[in-house]
Amino acid sequence: MYRENYISALQTELLDTVRQELSPVAFRYGYSDAPLDAHVKWLPQVLVLGNYSSGKSTLINEFLGGPIQATGQAPTDDSFTVLTYDERANGQEAVRVTEERDGKFLLNDPEYPFGGLKKHGQRFASHFRLKKVNSPFLKHLAVIDTPGMLDSITERDRGYDYQQVIGDLAQMADLVLVLFDPHKAGTVREAHISLRETLPARTFEDRVLYVLNRIDECASLMDLLQVYGTLCWNLSQITGRKDIPPIRLTYSPHAQDRHFGRHDRQPSYLQYLENQREELKEAILEAPRHRLDHLAEFIETHAERLAHLLEALLSYRRRLRTFRFKYLLGGFVGSLLVGGVSLFALQAGGILGGMDLYAGAGGGALISLVVFFGWVVLGMRHLVPAFHSRQLESLDRLTTLGNQTRRDSWEAVRQHAHEYLERTGGKYSLGAAKHDHAACRTILEERCPEFREALKELALMGDHGQSEAKPLTATRPNRTGEGGLIPSTEKVDPWIVKQ
Repeated sequence: MYRENYISALQTELLDTVRQELSPVAFRYGYSDAPLDAHVKWLPQVLVLGNYSSGKSTLINEFLGGPIQATGQAPTDDSFTVLTYDERANGQEAVRVTEERDGKFLLNDPEYPFGGLKKHGQRFASHFRLKKVNSPFLKHLAVIDTPGMLDSITERDRGYDYQQVIGDLAQMADLVLVLFDPHKAGTVREAHISLRETLPARTFEDRVLYVLNRIDECASLMDLLQVYGTLCWNLSQITGRKDIPPIRLTYSPHAQDRHFGRHDRQPSYLQYLENQREELKEAILEAPRHRLDHLAEFIETHAERLAHLLEALLSYRRRLRTFRFKYLLGGFVGSLLVGGVSLFALQAGGILGGMDLYAGAGGGALISLVVFFGWVVLGMRHLVPAFHSRQLESLDRLTTLGNQTRRDSWEAVRQHAHEYLERTGGKYSLGAAKHDHAACRTILEERCPEFREALKELALMGDHGQSEAKPLTATRPNRTGEGGLIPSTEKVDPWIVKQ
């Protein structure tokens, strides 16, 4: 099964690149407090966000085919719930929760990629849980339901930093759904922060889907158009973008009536929007197919950011080396002048008496040595910390920011650079930093194009492992440690993503 093996080998190679090459560098320089591969192992994930009444749980139940999550008009669940498939399911039973585990289990089991979330504390752990469900919808992906976003809640009210948790989960997710409902087509404060700050900083724009849910509660098509227009305007204000991406429209036909005074008969316009519901479902089910692309993108992004971080650290050490050289040179020249002047003054004052020239020169040299030693010991003790403080204050001067890509990259690593320099006091190995920077550049400039070429080759493959454009006769090296080559003309089964 060539195609299946090709996908499996490529995914293994991508994960090995993250685990063996990027993660050690990221951990060493404080770029990540957990292995980077923890963010991309396990299943593809779909993160569901939204206001407390946006119908997240109802929509999830609709897709899963059973009443898995509690629903209601008021906030019903303040937990982050990971929904995953139970491999023991036989497909004969009604959809239900077959196993439920608490947050401590989920955070400490190495099978799952959530170990890095332990930093959010015990209060978060008590609001984190796992549900295994026998729904076929979850066979190749996991869904993460989240507490509804509110207006007046604070970190102290929740007991953990909600935005930090959302950011960590969004970084791991292959797809992020942001749900709104017709009654609050505007956005509450937590949603505003998530859309304006958290998501842009922690995930990619093309992974975020906006969804207007519960559209069946609009009494007419005109009401729906007004709600849609309001949501578009609000999103443009929050995101600062005029080109708002498409907003999917959906509802749950099986949900109970939640709107007082709603007509018994469904609005007639819903029949024209059934395709929207199906397209949203298909977009969610596409998450596993995008995993390889996301892995390649993950490697490119973090290799570029780590290279930029190390570039700034190298620049700091070079500046420090130049500063020390100039300082020592100045001290050396200054001490010679002091020694010469002192010798001349002593001779002019007759203090040296009958001492010969060599003895006088030795005395002058001793004075120079004492002055130089004092200059180095006392001066370095005060001037190097002052240099360090100036560099931290003008951190942006450590790197060039000639284009938007560079500015975006620097924005992502600037705080890490500041924290690392502050923690180490600028005392780290220049040689090690050079080596790590070269390794990141090699990944970015050589390995990433190879990965993209492999993905392009995969996209051209037909159902039998052959290119739909033309037969592939080349072979691609297998760097998974098994040796040999993967021949690209062998016939195989259709696309199967192996997890």
